[in-house]
Formats: sequence, structure tokens, C-alpha cells
Amino acid sequence: MIHSTAIIHPSAQVADDVEIGPYSIIGEHVSIDSGTVVGPHAVINGHTEIGKGNRIFQFTTIGEANQDKKYGGEPTRTVIGDNNVIREYATIHRGTVQDVGVTTIGNNNLLMAYSHVAHDCLLKDNIIMANGGSLAGHVKVDDWAIVGGITGVHQFVHIGAHSFIGLRSIVRQDILPFVMYVEEAPRAINTEGLKRRGFTSEDIRSIRNAYKAIYRQGLTIEDAVSKLSDQKPVNPNVQLMLDFIAKSERGLAR
Repeated sequence: MIHSTAIIHPSAQVADDVEIGPYSIIGEHVSIDSGTVVGPHAVINGHTEIGKGNRIFQFTTIGEANQDKKYGGEPTRTVIGDNNVIREYATIHRGTVQDVGVTTIGNNNLLMAYSHVAHDCLLKDNIIMANGGSLAGHVKVDDWAIVGGITGVHQFVHIGAHSFIGLRSIVRQDILPFVMYVEEAPRAINTEGLKRRGFTSEDIRSIRNAYKAIYRQGLTIEDAVSKLSDQKPVNPNVQLMLDFIAKSERGLAR
């Protein structure tokens, strides 16, 4: 299960059924749970915890020292959940003491080739990052979001659940849940994605009406929020949008 050319530190914790390919390197403070497959030439370093059933392809780098110039070698962490697929040349860096000290990736995510997750990012579940997508430090990505290829996301941006960011986009501010954002502007709601995930017609209609109030009726954010809050009862998905706006720190991409 472990190739003879792989280098595994004696203190690393590797489950008995983990597969590790030729020339891969597993560091001293790494733990890898059962069912995970690590391809050839991968480097897993730092204080890194990897869960069950992950597939890590060749030439990936996980848990390495981050690229923040303030980082001084502190024992910060990288935590990866279960059933993720991490493709060729993807890079995931450990956290910093200036933030929570950990870079976290949840479950059932797909990180395609050359994608980059910087220090202190938080990725939840069922996320797709397409080839060459890059997250700067401190970015949060909620469930079911899709980040298009060759997309750059600025530090501290929050990407909402079920949103879709198109190819070659530049993201400087927060992306509202359910929104389709292409290049540098929101365009519509992610209707096809919502249908595939079982959202009802009523749910999609409520989300679309909220999108129009926020983006298409010339209202300020405050007025749009007030208008949507007054429509009782508020659809739970619309409430998710309102809660997201209330917590936004970088401001909403409009």
C-alpha cells in the first residue's frame, strides 16, 4: 500500500489501509485516516490532519508553510475532512497566528488541477474549484459553491452557498448565496444548480425575486433588505441571503 520510495516520517500517523505512491513525502506531524489514497510525488507537510476516503493526486502540496510574509514558522495547522478529491499540482497552505491558525477544508469537495487555497481559508462541503482557481488568505466558501477556472478571489472575501463564479472572474467583495457571478459582476441566480439540488419552484421564485430587489430595482442595500424583511413570512432561503448581507465585512459584490 505504501511504495518503497515514499518517505514517511516515523512519527506520522498513517492508517493501515492508506495508499501512498512513489516518491511522496509525509511529514512528522501529519495524520492520514483510512481509505485515503495519496498519488506519486505528493508532499504533505506541517501539522496536517487528513480524514477518510480522500483522493490526493500526484504533485499536490498540502500543509506547507504559507506565503504570508508575517508567518514565522509557528505550528499552525491544515485540516481536511472526508471524501475530497484534490487534483494535480493543487496547493493548500497552513494557517497563521494572525487568524484562527488553521486552513480548513470540509467534505466531498473537488479541487481541480493547479487550484490554490491560501492560509486561513475555510471551505465547507460539496464545493468545486475549477482548474487554476485561487483563493487568497482568509477566504470563506460556503456549501455547494463553484469557483470557475482561472478565477482570483481577494483576501477576506466570503462566497455564499450555492453561488457560481464563472471562468476568469475577479472577486473583490462578498458573493451572495445563490448568485451567478461572471468576470466582475453578478448576472443572475444559479437556477440550474438549484434545480439539480432539489430546490422547489417556489424556492427558486423567492430567491429570484430577492435577487431582483437587491440588484435590479435601483434600491440601496439597506432599502432592499428592508423591503425583503417586510414580506412575511420570509422564505428561509431569502433569510439566508439577508443574514449573509448582515454579516458581510467586505461589502456585497454588485
